[in-house]
Amino acid sequence: MTPAIEVTNLAYSYHDGTEALRGVSFKIQNDECVGLIGPNGAGKSTLLLHLNGLLPEKRGNHSAVAIFGESISTENVNEIHREVAVLFQNPDDQLFCPTVYDDVAFGPRQWGMSEEEIKFKVGKILAQVGIPHFENRSPHHLSGGEKQRVCLAGLLICDPKILVLDEPTRDLDPRGRRELLQILKNIPTTKIIASHDLELIVNLCARTIVLDHGKIVADGDTLDLLSNEKMMLEHGLEKPHSLQHLHPHK
Repeated sequence: MTPAIEVTNLAYSYHDGTEALRGVSFKIQNDECVGLIGPNGAGKSTLLLHLNGLLPEKRGNHSAVAIFGESISTENVNEIHREVAVLFQNPDDQLFCPTVYDDVAFGPRQWGMSEEEIKFKVGKILAQVGIPHFENRSPHHLSGGEKQRVCLAGLLICDPKILVLDEPTRDLDPRGRRELLQILKNIPTTKIIASHDLELIVNLCARTIVLDHGKIVADGDTLDLLSNEKMMLEHGLEKPHSLQHLHPHK
């Protein structure tokens, strides 16, 4: 079976020469929900930006990243952007229109969808993410959680095959976090979620990848990895409270 995402020996350095990613390789199958965890500076956000070509890194004539078997290239990057939707840490980085309607409708308009179909889909998607009737609201007057949902709606309306989420609960209050958790559970698509919210990872992701200093240091069953207190502490992490009763199978 062709994986939804295949990353092969991905390396990336910043302009100052600092290595952000060092030989990262993994596969994610269609409909998997995978957690990505690690300390600050591990390279998580840098890795996520490669998954839809926002940070293209080449190895000769071949990209280190393939989506459904197709290597990302300058020729297909626009289609990849549609298939692989990225939710950034800061919603303000994705909101730039005067109304919620225009922000959510932005993607479909680029793809040439009719205004009648856009209107129907905007209403449907806003209801799906728990903010019905927000069409005429100004995104910049919304709460952090509401802004996050508008961004998510703007991604979902384009029917992406893969959702890439970077710290989706970072600025949410407990209720907003619970509601987002339920929304994400109900989205039937391939997901990779980078987060310091390890309880979110436990609840959503059957598999987790641990990244540290630009390298994958562990990849496996979420409960096994996150209950391994020794491994978690070695990589600047803590065993989630909900798993304190579990012991690693070692």
